[in-house]
Amino acid sequence: MMNNSLIYFGISLAVISGLMNGTFTLPMRYLGRWSWENVWAIFTVVACVVMPPVVLILTVTNPLQVLAAAPARAEIIALATGFIWGFGAVLFGLGVSAIGISMANTLVLATSASLGSVLPLLILAPERLAQPQGKAIMLGTVTALAGMAFCGYAGVLRERSEKEGSGATRQMVGTARPFWVGLLICAGAGVISALFNVGYSLSQAIMTSAVQAGNSPFAGSNVIWLLVLGSGAIANLGYCIYLLGKNRTWSNFRQPKAVPLYILAILMGLLWGGGIFVYGAASPKLGKLGPAIGWPLSLVVSLVTANCVGFLTGEWKLSSAAARRWMMVGLAILLVAIGILGWSGSLAS
Repeated sequence: MMNNSLIYFGISLAVISGLMNGTFTLPMRYLGRWSWENVWAIFTVVACVVMPPVVLILTVTNPLQVLAAAPARAEIIALATGFIWGFGAVLFGLGVSAIGISMANTLVLATSASLGSVLPLLILAPERLAQPQGKAIMLGTVTALAGMAFCGYAGVLRERSEKEGSGATRQMVGTARPFWVGLLICAGAGVISALFNVGYSLSQAIMTSAVQAGNSPFAGSNVIWLLVLGSGAIANLGYCIYLLGKNRTWSNFRQPKAVPLYILAILMGLLWGGGIFVYGAASPKLGKLGPAIGWPLSLVVSLVTANCVGFLTGEWKLSSAAARRWMMVGLAILLVAIGILGWSGSLAS
């Protein structure tokens, strides 16, 4: 029987992770002087290139020995899924730029939360599907999907009302796109991004090797993140470098008074990367099915947070009252999903 206080601590960490991830795109609203590729390149360097080795050095004893002792199959899976996830991260960044913080997060997390929760459950402990904990995870995931469907319909209504009203000055970095294009971008991002948690789930043998070497499970998670995020950086930076050359936007990095822009882009990386490492601390505390519980819990909290940010920053000011009502109902359902997923953690045996 797992320690309930440890489980509740893990749930709290998953919620903190969601809060960090739900706010990391907020600086993009204030980076309009730069092109998308300038912002995303700085973000990627901070979150995927700088943070993982720094955290690894600070938390893991003899990291090179841990990597050498870990199963090669688990390391290859972490590198492969991380590289593929990198393209999902690119699509997510483009989606936020295209249709805003709240709607992009809703559409991406709708797919990622469901696939990223159910697949680890099937991989790590398929026998628990028929047990109370497995049923609770499935119920929480289905409830979250229902809430996200309400939010998605609210987005359709929002676009209709914005077309009928007067346009407002665009603040978000990058280029606005029609809602259906943003929908396709975000759907692709959600499917690919689910591999992030699937890769983490399939790479648990790396964590086991780290623990056997005298490290904590949190430190073992950080070894996995080094591989996943490092390989994901290749896809992200590769696309950014392509755009920087194509659009001739390298010079943006040398703009006068660009220090605030660097600070905001770095803040994006710290928030998102920090949220991932906090999730890595939460998952081992939630038992064998930690990735199946912590992932959707973190993402749903992230979604609620992102939508609150979207409301506060005026993304819905031109929308109809009906659109806002649908959105509020969707968020209420998502809060219920958070409760169910949190409760599922206490059912571990």
